[in-house]
Amino acid sequence: MCWDRITGAALSPVLSWQDRRAHEWLARFAPHAEAVHQTTGLMLSAHYGASKLRWCLDHLPKVAQAAADKRLAFGPLASFLVFRLTEERTLAVDPANAARTLLYGLDTFDWNDGLLHLFGIERALLPACVPTRFDYGRLAAGRRIPLQIVTGDQSAALFAFGAPHANSGYLNIGTGAFVQRTAGHYPGYQPRLLTGVVLRDADETVYVLEGTVNGAGAALAWVAAELGLDDLEEQLPEWLTRAAEPPLFLNGIGGLGAPFWVADFVSRFEGEGEPWQQAVAVAESVVFLIQANLELFQQLVSPLERLIASGGLTAYDGLCQRLADLSGLPVYRPVEHEATARGTAWLLAGKPADWPEPEHGVWFKPQPNGVLRERYRSWRQAMDVVVAVR
Repeated sequence: MCWDRITGAALSPVLSWQDRRAHEWLARFAPHAEAVHQTTGLMLSAHYGASKLRWCLDHLPKVAQAAADKRLAFGPLASFLVFRLTEERTLAVDPANAARTLLYGLDTFDWNDGLLHLFGIERALLPACVPTRFDYGRLAAGRRIPLQIVTGDQSAALFAFGAPHANSGYLNIGTGAFVQRTAGHYPGYQPRLLTGVVLRDADETVYVLEGTVNGAGAALAWVAAELGLDDLEEQLPEWLTRAAEPPLFLNGIGGLGAPFWVADFVSRFEGEGEPWQQAVAVAESVVFLIQANLELFQQLVSPLERLIASGGLTAYDGLCQRLADLSGLPVYRPVEHEATARGTAWLLAGKPADWPEPEHGVWFKPQPNGVLRERYRSWRQAMDVVVAVR
């Protein structure tokens, strides 16, 4: 997002993480990809902020003029909202949002001079990097309300039920699916996973390893539009209970993320099926992509003992049970599916030790499912072949 630091007026559209218009421009930096990953914890991908900011500078005259006039501010959407909502017009960014820009060093908790130079972005245009808990200013909302916590949706969800457990995986499935596990110290460079910081305050810094699936809810929306399935949300629970074997779906909706990382992957079905079977194949592909990331987690660090699942798509019992069966891990689905607000509240409350759930959720225990495991094996072979021949 780009805006005028004097008036607060927006100078660009909001560019979603799904917007990859600068993919080709970013490809010129491929020789630096490993160094970028080691510094930021991110893959060299147009999903993140640097290429979007560069695109705005190069293609939007109002943005270029504001930069020349020393009036331009740009950065994550959270920073624009903080600027517009606070009386003080605070220009700041929290660690979780800053760490999704390709410009933030996980070792310094600040913008990295080398990356700023690489992508041609001036430090002076960016918000100041501050902790998660910070005096961001006062909200003018009838009375002056202090703004003390700013973070991202996935990072907040990690704290929905208090301090995260080291041997639990945390899965949030919405438009995309994001599986995280915490690390008590900086976990370093992991070639096919992301590393991030989800909390930094006076007491601690919490790092995570993350596997990113871009096409979760977005993939279901895609297949609904492609096949004209206006009632997919209502029908999918029953379709997931049917025994008929669907085709396989090689899912690159929104760009193929972890652990394969192919930005322009062409999604496709392997095999034939009726529309309902194709919808089930797309839902299963989300489970398969999550499992591919869980296998990396199990190789790199101490084994996970359980998965805590939140987000809108966890309402599908059939999806949660498939995930338990395939991973061999019990999957816990809290009653409160939408974890972001609850996690933000826990942070705002000062991270209390006692943060009980109002109601107990549902456990999905692993069951023998040889058919699903065989389908996953076939899907993984197909994915590995397609990715390898690119």
